[in-house]
Amino acid sequence: MKNLTRAVLRHKRLVAISWILLTLVGMVAAGPASEALDQRFSVPDREGWETSQEILQKYGNGGETLPLIPVVALPEGKTARQPAVRAQLEQLERDSGKAVEGSRVAGFGSTGDATFISEDGRTAFVYVFPPRSDDPFAGSVDAARALTKAVGGAEIAGATVRVTGYDALYDSSGEADEGPGILLEALIGGFGALIVLIFVFGSTLALVPIAMAICSILTSFLLLWGLTAITDVSPIVQFLVALIGLGISIDYALIIVVRWREERERGLDNEDAVTAAMATAGRAVVFSGTTVAVGLLALIALPLPFLRSMGYGGMLIPLVATVVAITLLPVVLATIGPKLDKKRIKRRDRSNAFWQRWSEGVVKHRALASFTALAILAALLLAATGMHMGNADPDTIAKVGTAKQGLNSLDDSGIGKGAIAPTETLVAQADAQKVADAQGAVDHVHGAAAPEGPQWRKGGDAVVVAVPHAGDESAEGRDAVQGIIDAGHDASSTARVGGSGPLNADFIDAVYGAFPLMILLISVLTFLLLARAFRSLLLPLKAIILNVLSVAAAWGVITLVWQNGHGSDEIWGIAATGSIASWIPLIIFAFLYGLSMDYEVFILARIREEYDKTGDTDEAVVFGLARTGRLVTSAALILFLAFAALASGPETDVKILATGLAAGILLDATVVRALLVPAVVSLFGSWNWYFPPSMAKILRVPPPAQEPATETAG
Repeated sequence: MKNLTRAVLRHKRLVAISWILLTLVGMVAAGPASEALDQRFSVPDREGWETSQEILQKYGNGGETLPLIPVVALPEGKTARQPAVRAQLEQLERDSGKAVEGSRVAGFGSTGDATFISEDGRTAFVYVFPPRSDDPFAGSVDAARALTKAVGGAEIAGATVRVTGYDALYDSSGEADEGPGILLEALIGGFGALIVLIFVFGSTLALVPIAMAICSILTSFLLLWGLTAITDVSPIVQFLVALIGLGISIDYALIIVVRWREERERGLDNEDAVTAAMATAGRAVVFSGTTVAVGLLALIALPLPFLRSMGYGGMLIPLVATVVAITLLPVVLATIGPKLDKKRIKRRDRSNAFWQRWSEGVVKHRALASFTALAILAALLLAATGMHMGNADPDTIAKVGTAKQGLNSLDDSGIGKGAIAPTETLVAQADAQKVADAQGAVDHVHGAAAPEGPQWRKGGDAVVVAVPHAGDESAEGRDAVQGIIDAGHDASSTARVGGSGPLNADFIDAVYGAFPLMILLISVLTFLLLARAFRSLLLPLKAIILNVLSVAAAWGVITLVWQNGHGSDEIWGIAATGSIASWIPLIIFAFLYGLSMDYEVFILARIREEYDKTGDTDEAVVFGLARTGRLVTSAALILFLAFAALASGPETDVKILATGLAAGILLDATVVRALLVPAVVSLFGSWNWYFPPSMAKILRVPPPAQEPATETAG
C-alpha cells in the first residue's frame, strides 16, 4: 500500500485529471444508464414462470401480469342471475375490452359461470388481463387508469362499478408515482451526511468525503451503463449505486481522513502522514471494500438473472469507492488537505475519552456485555423465524379510493381479496372444464372457470382461471395456490399452472433453495480474506457468525415492524403487510453482510495493530475501540441517513428494504460492534491470535508478530 500511495503522489496531476474526467463523463452517462436498466425478471426452468410466458406469448396478455377487476355490489333485491342485470354485466365486459385494447376479458355476463359472482349473486366482478407493455410497471398503471376512466363510476342495476386490482390500488395510493427520484434521494442522504461530517471534523474537511462520494457514484453509473450493454441489470441497482455508494464512499474516506489527522498530530509532515494513513487505514479499506464486493458478487450463485444482475451491478459500488479512496483521496489530502483542516470549529475532541471509558467497561464486564447483546439478537432472530414471504396484503396498499372500495366489496361478499391475484392454468381444450372443476373444489378457493372463445382458447389450448379466497400473504392463500397446482396436475397431464401465486412460490424455491450455497460461498471467501488481513483463524470465524446474526436481526425488525405492523402504521401510516416481498430478505443479506464487515474490519484492524505492539488482548481491545468507536458510529449514522432517504419513495417494498438496511446498520454498529465484538474478543483472549505457520504460508502472509501463549482466554 505504501508503494501504491507513493506512486499516486508522484503523479498527483494525472490522477486528479483522470478522476475529474471520469466524473464528468459519469454525469452524462447517469441518465442513459438508468434508461437502459431492465424492468423484467425471470425464474427460468420453473413451471410458474414458463407457463406465464407461454400464456403471454399465445394471448398477448396475462401470465405474470395481474388482472384489473371491475366490481359491482348490487343493491338488495338484485342479483347477477337476473337477465337484465346479466345483460348489463356483459356490456361491462365489452366496454372494458374496448378501454384496454388487447386485453383478455371474462365475467358472469358472457360465461354464466358462478366463479365470477358471490354465493348470494349480489356481487359480481370481471377479469381484465391487460397486455404486457415494454415498460411493465408504467404500462399496467396506464391500463388501470384507462379502465377506471372508461367504466369506473358506471352503474349496473343502480350500483356503481369500481375498478380494483393491484395496479389500480397502487395508482390510488400514489405508489405508481415516481416519488422524489434517485437524485433527490441522494441529495437528502448527502445533506444528512454532511451534517454528521461537520460534527466529526469541525472544519471544511467535511467536504472531502462528500466529494469522494460524488466521484464514486458518477463513475459507478458510467460503468453500470457499460454493464447494461453486456447483460440485463435490475432498476434496483441504480438506487443502490446512488445511496449505498454515498454511504460507503463517505465511510471509506472518513476512516482514512481521521487516520491522516492522527498521523499529522504525531508530527509527521503532510505527505508522510498520507502514506502512513494509507498503510493502515487504507489497507483496512481495501479489505473492507473487497469483502463488500464478495458479498454482492455471491448473488451470482443464485439461478435467477434478475438477482445475478444485482450482484454484478452492486459489486461495482464498493470496488469503485475503494479505488477512489486509495487514489484520489491521497492526492486531495496531500494537496489541499491541510488548508481545509486549518480552521476548526473545535480543537479538542473528547469522543476518544468516552469510547475509552466505554471499552474499558465492556472489557471489565465482558460476560454481561456478551449476554446482553446476544439476548437482543436472539429476540430479533426469534421474530425473524416467523417471517412469511409473498405479495403485500392488498389492504395495506391503499387506504381510501374506489379501488379500495372495490377490494372491500370482494372481501365482504365472501369472494375474498385473493381474487385480485388469480392463477392461470394452460391446458388442452378437451380437459379445460375438468381442470376448472377440480381446481374450484380446492379448499380456500372461491371457484375456477374455463371461459370459451378466442380470447381464452387458442392453438388447441385453453386458459383456466382459479380464484383463491386469500392472497399468498397468508398461509391460507399459499395453501390454496399449492392446492390449485396439485389439482390441475391431477386432473390433466397437460396442465401447467402460472400466475402470481405460482410465480412467487417458484421464486422462493429457486432463490432460497440455493441460499445455503450462497452463504457457503460468501463464508469461505470472506474467511480467507479476513484470515489474511488479521492473521487469525478465530477472528474471521467470529466475524462471519456475528454478521449472519446481525442480518437475521434485521430480518426480525422488518418482520415486527412491517409484517406484524408494530410501527409501520405509526411511522408511515401503512398497516401490517402480512408478508415480506420474497426478494427483500435476500437483498438485505447481500448488502448488510458486506456493509457490516466494514465495521468489523475497521475495529479489528486497529485492535490487531495494537496487539502487535503490546501483546495484550484487553489493552488492544480498549485502544482499538477507543480509536474507532466514533468512526463506526458516525459511519453507521451516515448510512442510516442514506437509507432513510431511500425510504422517502412511495413504494412500500422499498420502504421495507430501507427499514431492514437502516435497522441492520444501527444494530450492527451498536449492539454487535460496540458491545459484542469487544466483549467476545476479550473473552477469547489469546485464542484470537492463533494462526499456524502452515496457514500463513498458504495465504502468503508473515506469521503473527506476537506469540499468544503468554495469555489465557477469558
